[in-house]
Amino acid sequence: MNLEMQKRLSSKVAKVGLARVKINPENVDQVKEAITKADIRDLIDNKVIEILPLVRNSKARARLRAKAKKKGRQSGPGSKVGTRNARTPTKRVWINRIRLQRKIIKSFKDSGRLSTGDWKTLYYRAKGGFFRNKRHLLQTLEQGKLLKEKKK
Repeated sequence: MNLEMQKRLSSKVAKVGLARVKINPENVDQVKEAITKADIRDLIDNKVIEILPLVRNSKARARLRAKAKKKGRQSGPGSKVGTRNARTPTKRVWINRIRLQRKIIKSFKDSGRLSTGDWKTLYYRAKGGFFRNKRHLLQTLEQGKLLKEKKK
């Protein structure tokens, strides 16, 4: 029994794809007689022609992955796309580092724990890329005994 036309009509009426239209095999005779859109609408209302729900991809695995990423997992070398410089440009890394170092040096100078001369040398060292990071800067301050005691 060819119900292609009825199926196509019902997909048009319901505004869904052909795959989502299911015709009840017990009521094939009723469906065969339906030739107008109005007939099809009545059959859909009477559940003779059924419109199946959308089948979508489950987001469960995506949620699990997002949760793991938030914890810092899933970020090994196999997940990385692009060079190190493409991911965070070396210039941006430098900007972040130098701003932090200058902020620390300035705070020590403003609080009076660092003399102007020492501040100047540290500033130029930072500018020249002498300090690898914040810890290295603080270590140098400690070892060189450049910091004065805190004023109470």
